[in-house]
Amino acid sequence: MSNSDNVKDKLREEYIKCALDPIYFMREYCYIQHPVQGKIKFDLYKFQEKTLDDLKNNDYNIILKARQLGMSTLTAGYALWLMNFHNDKNILVIAIKQETAKNLVTKVRVMHQYMPSWLKQGCVEDNKLSLRYNNGSQIKAISSTGEAGRSEALSLLVVDEAAFISKIDEIWAASQQTLATGGKCIALSTPNGMGNWFHKTWADAESGENDFNFIKLHWTVHPDRGQEWRDKQDVLLGPAMAAQECDCDFISSGQSVIEGEFIKDIQDNSVQDPIEKRYDNNMWIWKQTEVDHKYLVTADVARGDGGDFSAFHVIDLETLEQVVEFKAKVDTTRYANILLSVSTEYNDALLVVENNNVGWSVLQILIDRDYRNLFWSKKDIRYVDSKTQYTNKHNREAKQMIPGFTTSSKNRPLIIDKLAKYVREKQIKINSIRMVDELYVFIFNNGRPEALKGYNDDLVISLAIGIWIRDTALKLHEEGLDTTRNALSKMSSNSGVYVVEEENDYGWTQHVGDKKESLTWLIE
Repeated sequence: MSNSDNVKDKLREEYIKCALDPIYFMREYCYIQHPVQGKIKFDLYKFQEKTLDDLKNNDYNIILKARQLGMSTLTAGYALWLMNFHNDKNILVIAIKQETAKNLVTKVRVMHQYMPSWLKQGCVEDNKLSLRYNNGSQIKAISSTGEAGRSEALSLLVVDEAAFISKIDEIWAASQQTLATGGKCIALSTPNGMGNWFHKTWADAESGENDFNFIKLHWTVHPDRGQEWRDKQDVLLGPAMAAQECDCDFISSGQSVIEGEFIKDIQDNSVQDPIEKRYDNNMWIWKQTEVDHKYLVTADVARGDGGDFSAFHVIDLETLEQVVEFKAKVDTTRYANILLSVSTEYNDALLVVENNNVGWSVLQILIDRDYRNLFWSKKDIRYVDSKTQYTNKHNREAKQMIPGFTTSSKNRPLIIDKLAKYVREKQIKINSIRMVDELYVFIFNNGRPEALKGYNDDLVISLAIGIWIRDTALKLHEEGLDTTRNALSKMSSNSGVYVVEEENDYGWTQHVGDKKESLTWLIE
């Protein structure tokens, strides 16, 4: 046998070894570009080899990682192995920014360039965002959008820094069909608070409730890092950020308005299943009306842009327990009907409706129906404290009053701060897991408290309003003053006249203005 034949046999043997074992391939033939040392071999640590083996043997992998463990580089190496030794593999990399996704593709390109010619596939397309081989395999980088993942069938979906992608729920839903033909997924990230898709998926993976293999890489997995290194991170990053970036700590991570440990305590010790559900399971009830109790109903009205929900709570004024909760996408007429019915059921509860643009439509219906205990507020919004701002109509001229509650830039921070205080001090009993889910993703965004992009805060806001004006509600009840018959500026009020209608199956309608409206909603 000639030397040439011996070389060919050796190369063939090496090629087969690499094709069968990604660890061997990366250990022997993958080089990376070090920012200081330049071209160096990618020497795998034991934890990286174990992770690579998991990536090969499991279809879905979620990686909770500390910073600077080389996971993006490892994922790039695995993608390169998949492309180089398998035909027609379609790999998509998604990140919060296109630049971040592009960086992973760049790592693949660098490794490809440093491979020996006899080992690597030929390129038919090579640009900043994609790399395509002559065997039909390719990798592409895109930013996270609602359409991300809606493409041809995927062999591998890589979601980099998954906890920081706002629309990842949509992305994951869209990708299901593209992965249905046997595709794999790698979702990797440091933690970024609780309640988002990454945290929920990780928690479900730990409890065996989904198909993800979970891989946790604490900072201690790196053999070159000791306590001195960890202490230095506290100085460099601050304790909170260091806990997020090094300790894989969901609770300490993120910019949650209310700290994760307080929300987790509610989830573990307060949340319970409702005893009854109504209105297509959108209204949850934990306690029925008690005759001698007084209640507050506080409502947020959806803007109507399709992304948010109308929501309300029924709160026991004395105990501050959440006894009813509603959250749904519903038109304003039906929402007003539900509010009127529930408020009447709970001992003619004080009904507080946020008077945003759509809120006026709900308020007008309630006024036309002459609900006896509708909340009105003072027009002068210079005052932001509840006892000064919100008062009974008998204390002010009618022209000074408007129906509902006005949330302004001045009182919003105070409202949220009071909610946070009551939660931390356990002054309110929250029964709803839906409420807990919203609290987890209620964050500071450039200093403004609001839901993480892609999530909702409708329940949070309506509950915060209820807590804010609770003292006023108690005062109004103690005074025994009637808050019902204020004239709404530029809006007409018509008391409802109930008449029997023979042609109506239920026998009852209500005259509202010059129209007759069915009262069947009362018995839903």
